[in-house]
Amino acid sequence: MADMITVVIIGIYFIAMLAIGAWASKKIKNTEDYLVAGRSLDFWVFVLLMIGTVASGMSMLGVSGLGFKLGWPTIWEQIFVPLSIGFCIIFFGVKLHTIAKKSGYITVQDYLAHRYESPVALRTLSAVAGIIVSLIYLVGQYTAIAIVLIAIFDIPLWLALVIATLVVTAYTTIGGLYAVAWAGVVQSVILLVGTCIMAPLIIWKAGGFTQVNEVMAAVNPNLVMPWNPAGAFALPYVVSFAVLLMVGLACAPHVINNVLSIRDVRMFKWAPLIAFVAYGIVMFLLKFTGFAGQVLVKEGTIVLPKVANAGDYVILKGIEAALPVEALWAIFAVIVLAAVMSTTDRLMLTIGAMFSWDIYKKILRPDAPDEKVLTISKIVVILSALCTMLLAINPPEMLAILIWMGIGTMLGTFAVPLLAGLYWRGATREGALASMALGLISALTFGFLNYFKVVALGIDFAKIPLHFSAYAFIISIIAMIVVSLVTKKTDEKILNETLTGWYISKE
Repeated sequence: MADMITVVIIGIYFIAMLAIGAWASKKIKNTEDYLVAGRSLDFWVFVLLMIGTVASGMSMLGVSGLGFKLGWPTIWEQIFVPLSIGFCIIFFGVKLHTIAKKSGYITVQDYLAHRYESPVALRTLSAVAGIIVSLIYLVGQYTAIAIVLIAIFDIPLWLALVIATLVVTAYTTIGGLYAVAWAGVVQSVILLVGTCIMAPLIIWKAGGFTQVNEVMAAVNPNLVMPWNPAGAFALPYVVSFAVLLMVGLACAPHVINNVLSIRDVRMFKWAPLIAFVAYGIVMFLLKFTGFAGQVLVKEGTIVLPKVANAGDYVILKGIEAALPVEALWAIFAVIVLAAVMSTTDRLMLTIGAMFSWDIYKKILRPDAPDEKVLTISKIVVILSALCTMLLAINPPEMLAILIWMGIGTMLGTFAVPLLAGLYWRGATREGALASMALGLISALTFGFLNYFKVVALGIDFAKIPLHFSAYAFIISIIAMIVVSLVTKKTDEKILNETLTGWYISKE
């Protein structure tokens, strides 16, 4: 078990998060305050919220774990994950924020229902799909938090999950997006500053960058290539991977809903560049720590646990080796906790919003008072945490794989209806329904076949040349175009109200 200093340091961090939730709860007057922070977030709070939302368990544990296992061919995610923030703000945020301020959107489902004149069918489908993919993604986050707590306290997985669930659920439930946003400020600053200190220490412990690359090349020459000769991270896979990360993450409900909370659309001007540079630095440093893990393991400096997802422990074991003073190690372990918790809380709040606002308020009980909607949202936040805690009991072989499954399902489900809705005046309600339904079904199907390495119809789905989400994305595009061309066009009044057309801004 960890010593008392470690317990105190981690305890202080947890108490700070709960204190933010208690402070934020005093600002909650209605559902709009709870779900979109009263549309009042300033520039830096928004930028750090976006970084914190995208900086998931994959960022800390999955990125380094993947780098440890597959080396340089995985470096492309370090470009395209930070780019997803810019893509979201530029191609989704500018228009959606402008329309939302006029129409009072609380969730992106409000936009879809308005743009496609489908207040029940498309809203229901998109909300249910959003809840499903968010739960998949959320399992990965709870797995990541549990990994950190297991490494720090040497406790069973179930106990680590209970601790994680209690802390994150508490401050998210009582403080809503105000709590998530301000916790995100603290967590993102910890992540940015801490990684810039922590990663070089681990790389230095491994003998420096040249030594790391030489060892990787000796272990397997493919580890130092820009892409693999075949299979995962071959060139075709890398192309599909770029679309997965840049577009799929940008349209994820827990990411895109953030654009509704900023105070003024003019604050978007520098946000994409600043977020990309800051988060890009962090992503590259984290990947290099995974590379360094090859040396540390080969030399016997660190020993990974004998579990299926051993690579996800590389950065934690690296910190322990680079900083043998346990109190210092605990401080840097907080950095990892900050990264994974910053996405977990946003996902939980998004699930609560989609159920309480889009399903309960807009479909089941249109006359429900605001207080009731707010209560339902808090209850769903708690239930989503409990469900995903149970699902995280059996973690996957690599955390990154589970995270990509969630992002891939988001890409196949939401990307085409959103992009077509904002930029193609020919996109129709029936086209959006077909695109979203077929995209969701095909993403789940291909993801299942790929994950469980199914061989069917002469196809080995574990070795398909593109990431599974690419096939769902293509099916979604075809469905949108074909069905829209043969169905009734959307009313011009609606198209004008939702700023549909080939432009980002008319100002």
